[in-house]
Amino acid sequence: MRAMYDWLFDLNIFKSKKKEKLSALDFSCLQTDIHSHLIPAIDDGSPDLETSIKIIKEMKELGYKKLITTPHIMSDFYRNSPEIIRVGLEKLRHELKNQSIDIELNAAAEYYVDYDFEQKIGKEELLTFGDNYILIEFSFLEPPRKMFETIYKLQMHEYKVVLAHPERYPFFEKDEYKELKEKNVFFQLNSLSLIGYYSKKVQEKSSYLIDSGYINFLGTDCHNLKHSNLYESCQTERLWHELVASKSLLNNTL
Repeated sequence: MRAMYDWLFDLNIFKSKKKEKLSALDFSCLQTDIHSHLIPAIDDGSPDLETSIKIIKEMKELGYKKLITTPHIMSDFYRNSPEIIRVGLEKLRHELKNQSIDIELNAAAEYYVDYDFEQKIGKEELLTFGDNYILIEFSFLEPPRKMFETIYKLQMHEYKVVLAHPERYPFFEKDEYKELKEKNVFFQLNSLSLIGYYSKKVQEKSSYLIDSGYINFLGTDCHNLKHSNLYESCQTERLWHELVASKSLLNNTL
């Protein structure tokens, strides 16, 4: 997969900037994280309750007041339902209360766009957050065949579409980003993209999206303790400071 990323972006469309570290700016200005995988053992995120609690404690220390955790719903791998997610959420909330950890925890979902998902729109309950925002993701190999039709269908049912980690899709370039924004799609950037965790190319695309004013939400997309241990390093990253200065983020409105 890494080789594919490098091949696709050798044209260097997205220019990187000089690396610069600044004083730490914590995540309290966001208040809310909208993307994580903290409900134990229902997807590729936290494997158990103990890990989830450790991650949540770290998120609280980073400045978050509210977490909206978003388990995967994917027809081929993670066949979660609203009921499964709600049961897991209540167990996690119960443990937070037992340990006197004062943080608000809610749940939505990260929906993988495929045929099964398209069939649910308007027929089944879809989990949302805030003002009817719905978090969706695509394959990293190719865009959905009916990408814009699916987005339109969601919008016709009064969902506000949030695309998870647009910077990570290797098939998106400037024109695709522009078209998605023209279709009123909200963009959620991953925190670790700011520090080049996924690749330098993903970091460069993140810079472009921030400069363009395209980013509406920052999400940790936290899956494990390895991820949560890296978020503090994001706070001194130039891109994070630029994103805050852009005043385009909506996290603190939730």
